[in-house]
Amino acid sequence: MKEFILKYGANPNQSPARIYMEDRELPLEVLNGRPGYINFLDALNAWQLVAELKQATGLPSATSFKHVSPAGAATGLPLNGVLRQAYQVPAEEELSPLAAAYARARGADRLCSFGDWIALSDTCDTPTARLIAREVSDGVIAPAYEEEALNILKGKRQGNYSIVRIDPAYQPASPERRQVFGITFEQGRNEACIDETWLKNVVTAQKELPAAAQRDLIIALITLKYTQSNSVCYVKDGQTIGVGAGQQSRIHCTRLAGDKADNWHLRQHPLVLALPFKEDAPRPVRDNAIDIYISRHAEDILRDGIWQGLFSERPTPLTEEQKQQFLSQMTGVALGSDAFFPFADNIERAAKSGVRYIAEPGGSIRDAEVITACDRLGIAMAFTGLRLFHH
Repeated sequence: MKEFILKYGANPNQSPARIYMEDRELPLEVLNGRPGYINFLDALNAWQLVAELKQATGLPSATSFKHVSPAGAATGLPLNGVLRQAYQVPAEEELSPLAAAYARARGADRLCSFGDWIALSDTCDTPTARLIAREVSDGVIAPAYEEEALNILKGKRQGNYSIVRIDPAYQPASPERRQVFGITFEQGRNEACIDETWLKNVVTAQKELPAAAQRDLIIALITLKYTQSNSVCYVKDGQTIGVGAGQQSRIHCTRLAGDKADNWHLRQHPLVLALPFKEDAPRPVRDNAIDIYISRHAEDILRDGIWQGLFSERPTPLTEEQKQQFLSQMTGVALGSDAFFPFADNIERAAKSGVRYIAEPGGSIRDAEVITACDRLGIAMAFTGLRLFHH
């Protein structure tokens, strides 16, 4: 198959639409459903991300993509009881490493992952398929599928769930091309291989980068490689916890991603885990309610006439003082930036979300100010020397 006809392009008025290759067969096969234009943009960017995460860490990896940027990305480290509860994974449920990776990727930002496209680095197994089956999702791409897993996934969306198999041996040619306004752009592919050598140039007084911090910084940088720029990524324990994508200002990226990281942490607060949802409350409704509950607009779901539709009893409000006390416990967070930090305000904001390790290209005229801020806050920072813009 050298081409696949799409229902339409980015919008319904953009027809005809297709994906195709001129000189060879497509390196993928649609096993079920009919993926669209944006689906394939998500799928192909997401597949590259998880393939590189697996290569860099040796761990099964997964990502949850929305509008050509990751809402979450993770490796297959085990989940503790708190994370299982926060990610809505029953304590007794069997989790393979790949399933754990997907639970983490989806759990990084469950609200933004609603209707996501999923990429898996390894053969989709039954435990992973069972997790995917209960979430609202557009489709999945993986190198292979177990028979039972494939049957489970085919049952989603009344049998119309999009399932794509990609050839893991496929390597695209360089240069790459795209058209904008009828004009063709050409460039060499970004084939930079991100590994621990990127972290050798530690420019701060704090020099120590533990193995776990190096792993998390590598995850952040690989995630940024496939995130719409400008972008900043916070990572903790082998998974993203906040991605700020596509902002014109670097500080806005840092704030957006930091706020998402704070929300990830707050979703593990005992009061959040104990929210008395009605048994029939759907998962997306719970996700949205939790997001409001931990925000400054909690009264929107706690006032009389509203909470009764969600909860069996009125939840105890989570005060600002309780939030700040809980957030103060977060530490050991790694942060990557796809380009240099132009001002030290980024470091100040990152530190508020527990960041202790940073990787960024360096090269700003204010590098010295940024390094001074890191030294004052006890943060170790490595200059990678390579920008990771993605558009």
